[in-house]
Amino acid sequence: MAKILIVGTAWPYRGGMAVYNERLALSLVEEGHNVEIETFTLQYPSILFPGKTQLANWEYQGDVEIRRSINSINPFNWLKVGRRIKKIRYDFVIIPFWLPFMGPCFGSIARIIRKNKHSILLSVIHNAKPHEPRIGDKIFTKWFVKSVQGFVVMSNKVLEDLKTFEAFKPIAISPHPLYDNFGTFINKNDALDKIGLSPAFKYVLFFGLIRDYKGLDLLLDAFADQRLKELGVKLIVAGEFYSSSEKYYNQIKALNIEDRVHVFPAFIPDTEVNRYFGACDIVVQPYKNATQSGVTQIAYHFEKPMIVTNVGGLGEIVPHGKVGYVVDVDSKAIANALVDFYTNKTHNGFITGILDEKKKYSWDKMAKTVFKLYESIEKI
Repeated sequence: MAKILIVGTAWPYRGGMAVYNERLALSLVEEGHNVEIETFTLQYPSILFPGKTQLANWEYQGDVEIRRSINSINPFNWLKVGRRIKKIRYDFVIIPFWLPFMGPCFGSIARIIRKNKHSILLSVIHNAKPHEPRIGDKIFTKWFVKSVQGFVVMSNKVLEDLKTFEAFKPIAISPHPLYDNFGTFINKNDALDKIGLSPAFKYVLFFGLIRDYKGLDLLLDAFADQRLKELGVKLIVAGEFYSSSEKYYNQIKALNIEDRVHVFPAFIPDTEVNRYFGACDIVVQPYKNATQSGVTQIAYHFEKPMIVTNVGGLGEIVPHGKVGYVVDVDSKAIANALVDFYTNKTHNGFITGILDEKKKYSWDKMAKTVFKLYESIEKI
């Protein structure tokens, strides 16, 4: 049994990264290890946070100890936290990395912990390069990458990006596990009733935080296709806007599709995610760039076919023709895939493929990958 610490976002913070870290902790506990999480007192300064709130409005349901101690912008805090963790002498510390902004904080804490000559420092790299680049990204990421001893990545795209910063340290690859903690399955009629929509129509889902790189504009353009109107297909957009909402509402109006697009412009609590996936027939991720996506793994959990664009690692995770469609970053291609889905009734075939494909994405596989990486470094 190893004594493990995860350093990163977790409850009371919300969002996919927090969910990932909590679920990874649970999977390591299930493997017999002693796991704790060290999270933030301040994650992002409010001036840098595009959403309404960083905090969850629900209680933590797990039993992994979560301590709030890290201030992401205070170097004196990094010294204090790093020194305390160094003294505890965890067998290994996992620092998930998703954003260059966190590089100085996490890289500094990691360097201090390593001074105990006992703890192995690992990172699960979600993104080595950000979707929306900013000045300083390369310097911050390099500072972090140089501070740890090994990495786990979840797609070949991230592997390629990481190797531009670090080509020689051990790197393991394991696909993004399923998000299986968003409640039970709900049948379509019940789900539609819960979100106030009519069962008389077919529904497509765009889910998650809305940023420009996620291509909602392409999906809206696709919905202007007359064929989808004639098929009785409507769009559910469920997620908080992290970029200007006005341009999307203006686009909906300009395309004259107001009666076929239902926008739920808020962060969807964990306890309500199943409603939106239950209500839809297919999930669309029309991203303009990507690495991998947690939305894909939620769709797998709820056994929903998918349409993804051929960017980043999405095509690795969604085999074309087996669980859905991989299309060009183009509104016409998205519309054609949707028309094919509804006219050729490919749903049942995709469900069979999903049931087979989702077996690859287990949390115990991720936990074992992390632990084997630790063991390989420990023996060096």
